[in-house]
Amino acid sequence: MGFVTGMLAGLHRRGVDAAPLLAEAGIDLANPATRIPLDRYARLYNRVIAACGDEAFGLMPEPMRPGSFEFLCRAMLGSQNLGEALERGRRFLAIVLPAIAVDIARDRDFGRLILCEREQTLGARDDPGRVFAFEWLLRLLHSLSCWLVGRGLSLERVCFPYARPAHGDDYALVYTERSEFGADALVAEMRADLFDLPLRRDEAALTSFLDGAPGRISMLYRRDREMVLRVRDLLRNALPESPTIESVAGHLHLSPRTLHRRLRDEGTSFRAIKDAIRRDIALARLAKTRRSIATVASELGYADTSAFYRAFTGWTGLSPQRFRQQLLSASAAGRVALDPPRSDGRRPSNAR
Repeated sequence: MGFVTGMLAGLHRRGVDAAPLLAEAGIDLANPATRIPLDRYARLYNRVIAACGDEAFGLMPEPMRPGSFEFLCRAMLGSQNLGEALERGRRFLAIVLPAIAVDIARDRDFGRLILCEREQTLGARDDPGRVFAFEWLLRLLHSLSCWLVGRGLSLERVCFPYARPAHGDDYALVYTERSEFGADALVAEMRADLFDLPLRRDEAALTSFLDGAPGRISMLYRRDREMVLRVRDLLRNALPESPTIESVAGHLHLSPRTLHRRLRDEGTSFRAIKDAIRRDIALARLAKTRRSIATVASELGYADTSAFYRAFTGWTGLSPQRFRQQLLSASAAGRVALDPPRSDGRRPSNAR
C-alpha cells in the first residue's frame, strides 16, 4: 500500500481527488493490510500519469511529458552493452527529468546507479512523494535494464536517501535484502560485469513492450524472480506447517546450498520470504476476520502465541490487539489508515 499512496502524492498536492482512479483500478485504500495485484497497480500507474499529464506523477518541479518513457527506451536501444545503454539513458534523463541527477559509476567489483536531487528538493526528507520519486526512478531504470538484456539483474545493495518507510519490509523482496536507509543519495550496486552484458532487444520487441507502458514496467520485477515466487507459493500452501529450507529445496529438486544461492541471486533469502508471508497474512486476518489472536498465530505456524506477539510487534511496533483496535476505531470514526504503523510505533505521516 505504501507504493500506492506514494504514487498518489502528486495528485494530493494538487488537490485532485484520486478516488475515481482508485475505483477504476479496483483498489481500496481503506484496509492497510491490502496487497495490490500487479496488473491493477500497472493500470493505476498509467491512469495517474494520464490525469497528471506527467510521467513522473506530478512529483517533480517540472513535468516529465508523456512519451518520455518511449524515447528513453529508444535512446538506450541499440547500445553495445548495458553500461553504454545506461549512459545514454542518463543523458536523456538530464533533459526530461532535470530535478534528479543520474550518475553511472563502475569500479572493479561494482557498477552503481546514483540518484540525487539537484538544487531543488522534492519535499521533506521522508515525505511519501519524495520517497516514491526515488523508488519509482530506481525501479524504472532497473526494470528497463532487465528487459534490455533479457534477464534478471540482482541488486547487491541499495542505500536510500530517507528513513526506513512504513512499507520498508517489502524492500527485501522488491529491491534487495541489503536495503539500507538514511543515505545522502540513492546508490544501487550490482556486479560490475553486468554492465558488459549485450542488449538482446530490437525495435520489434520494443513495439510490443510499449503496449501498456510505462505502467507495464512495474510488472517486470516478479517475472525475473522465478525462484522467489516458487518458494513463496510452497511456504504459503504449507501453512500452518513451517517447512525448513532443506524440505523446500528437496521439493524443488535442489540442494539447500543451491536454493540459498538462487534466492541470493534474486536479492532475498529464505527467511525474508517466510517472514514476509507471515506478515502479510497476519495483517490481513487481523483486519478482515474476527479470528482470535491465538488462532491466527496457530494458522501461521507459531508454536506459541507469545512468539507471534514478538514477531508482530517487530513488524508494526504494535501488539496484535492494539493494531486491531486502531483499525476498529478508525473505521468507527470514518477515518482511513493508509499505511500500517511505523516500526517505531509512530503513525505514518500519510495516515489520515
